[in-house]
Amino acid sequence: MIVFLVPDVSPIQLQHLLELLQKHGLHGFQTEFDGRTVVLTTEIRSGYCANTPELQAALSDIPGIEKVVRVAEPYPLVARAAREERSRVQVGSLSLGNGTFGIIAGPCTVETEGQTLLTALAVKKAGANALRGGAFKPRSSPYAFQGLKEQGLKILAKAREETGLAIVTEAMSPEEVPLVAEYADVIQIGTRNAQNYRLLQAVGKIRKPVLLKRGFGCSLEEFLMSAEYILAGGNQQVILCERGIRTFESFTRFTLPLAVVPELRTKTHLPILVDPSHATGNGDFVIPMSAAATAVGADGLLIEVHPEPNAALCDGRQSLTFDEFEKLVRTCERIFPIAREEFSG
Repeated sequence: MIVFLVPDVSPIQLQHLLELLQKHGLHGFQTEFDGRTVVLTTEIRSGYCANTPELQAALSDIPGIEKVVRVAEPYPLVARAAREERSRVQVGSLSLGNGTFGIIAGPCTVETEGQTLLTALAVKKAGANALRGGAFKPRSSPYAFQGLKEQGLKILAKAREETGLAIVTEAMSPEEVPLVAEYADVIQIGTRNAQNYRLLQAVGKIRKPVLLKRGFGCSLEEFLMSAEYILAGGNQQVILCERGIRTFESFTRFTLPLAVVPELRTKTHLPILVDPSHATGNGDFVIPMSAAATAVGADGLLIEVHPEPNAALCDGRQSLTFDEFEKLVRTCERIFPIAREEFSG
């Protein structure tokens, strides 16, 4: 249950609310949502959202309360019922959700200034809305290229100066969040950190958009609970990203379950992004899967693009050339207006 308080709620009214919840054996978790103070009613032992008609009736007469919203899901702030309209994330050149479509494109990793600037100019010309690029790289092998770190962040910042594109890049630990936030417009949480709760709490405290990738072993509910960690910290600017899950199949790098897009649209108000590059691991599949993701209602795409995919230090096989990326953009531009009409609301 979400208790929305009036803008000028007094400390006495707030304390009265918290005491009433305690009498019902509940804890009141206070945070910010939709620009106002809200209190989530949670069970003290389990921590999950509490919903009873009796409690809602008891709350209805308390001064300082604007409205009470009952939410059945264990992720109340993420749930579709929490907002009347779908959320839109806007930062710089990027706009995603509630009728807008965005494409974030760029190299898997920042290798050199020349490679990054060349890619940034090319993807912007083709129609990308933001530039992606890894400065801190989580790799399966400790001997693989781990990224240029702060030097990479500085290169991304220069690319933003040159092109005006918003920057999307990953933070891998709570300690890295302040540094990455200094340079990035959107902080990415990768699949390996989708359930790193300390990291999720850290980005929940900042006021910059967060792109949260689904863990490749996460259920849909676990994915949404991870997003709830961020919103519970007061940061509503969350973009969900489906990047494929691990299954028995081996002809693609992961399995891309596109049915998750319409399902997420029923469960949450948050924008939904699809990453067909990591999901398929094969550049030949990226354009058709991007078209399919757009057709089923995704709010945007995350695409890997490289000047010379065969020479890339990381994930070259799944990266598109500049010409291929332009073809992808033109394809999705034709599909999105139809999908928007079909999946509005």
